[in-house]
Amino acid sequence: MGLFTKKRKDADWVKPQDAIGMIMPFIMPRRTDAEVSSQIDIDVTELVKYVEKYNKEEHEYKMSYFHAIASCFAKIMFERKKLNRFIKNKRVYERKKVSFGFIAKDKLTDKGEERIICLDIDPKDNIQTLSRKMAIDVFKARKEGTNSMDGILKFFVAMPKWLLSLVVKIIFFLDNHGINPKAITEGDTNYVSILLSNLGSIKSNSIYHHLNEYGTNSIVITIGTIREEKGRKIVDIQATLDERIADGFYFVKSIQLAEYYALHPELLEEEFDKIVEKEEKSM
Repeated sequence: MGLFTKKRKDADWVKPQDAIGMIMPFIMPRRTDAEVSSQIDIDVTELVKYVEKYNKEEHEYKMSYFHAIASCFAKIMFERKKLNRFIKNKRVYERKKVSFGFIAKDKLTDKGEERIICLDIDPKDNIQTLSRKMAIDVFKARKEGTNSMDGILKFFVAMPKWLLSLVVKIIFFLDNHGINPKAITEGDTNYVSILLSNLGSIKSNSIYHHLNEYGTNSIVITIGTIREEKGRKIVDIQATLDERIADGFYFVKSIQLAEYYALHPELLEEEFDKIVEKEEKSM
C-alpha cells in the first residue's frame, strides 16, 4: 500500500475491459461529476407478507420492513459484483467485502440524536440473520449512546480552524491513495458499499441524496413510505450512483433483480452469495 502502487487494503484494482471504462475517470475525475439518480417504485407486497408472517413467530428480535428491503439489496450485491466498486485516484477498485451504512435516531424527534451504524454483510447471511444483526446494532448504538466515530469527530472539531483545515487536507490526500488509518475509516458510512436511508420511518417519500468525494461510497439509496396502490404494496426508492463503476443497463437490471427478490422473499432465506435460479419472465 502506498503512494506509487495500485494496491489498497480495502479493495482490489480492476482493469476496465473497454476504452470507455478506462477514459471515464479522466473525463469525470470527481464522483459528484459522475453521479446519476433515479426514483423507482418497487412492488413489496410479498415482502410485507413475509415480514408480517415472520413477526408472528417466536423470535428474539422483530424484523422491520427496512431490514427486509435492505436484504434485497444485500442479495444483489453478491450477484452484481460491479455494484461493489468505486473509483479512487482515477482507478477502478472492487471492495473485498460488502457493507451497509445507515443512521438510527434515539427518538423520532428534532432533538433525537443520530447514531451512525456500519455493518459488514457476511456472504453466508440471509434475510433472517441480517435482520437480527441490524436490530442488535441499532439496540447497542441507542443503549451506548455513542459510536467509534463520535470520539474522533469531537477530537477533530476541538482543533483551531487553521489546524483542522490542514488535517482535513492531509486526510483527503491519504484517502485518495488508500492509506487512511483504520481508526478513521472504520465505522464511517463514507466507506460502505451502500449508504441506506430509511425515510419511511418518518413517513416521508424517498429523496435525492448526493454522493461525497471523500471515502469510497458509490451508491446511496433512500427508501420512502410503503403505500397501497391498486391492492399492491409499493415503496418508492431513490438511488444515486457513480455511473463510472458500471453502465446504465447494468444498474437497471440490478434494480429489477432487487424487485424480483422482493416479489420472491423466500429466495432471501438462501445464503446471500448463493446464485438462485430465477424465472426470466418475472424479471
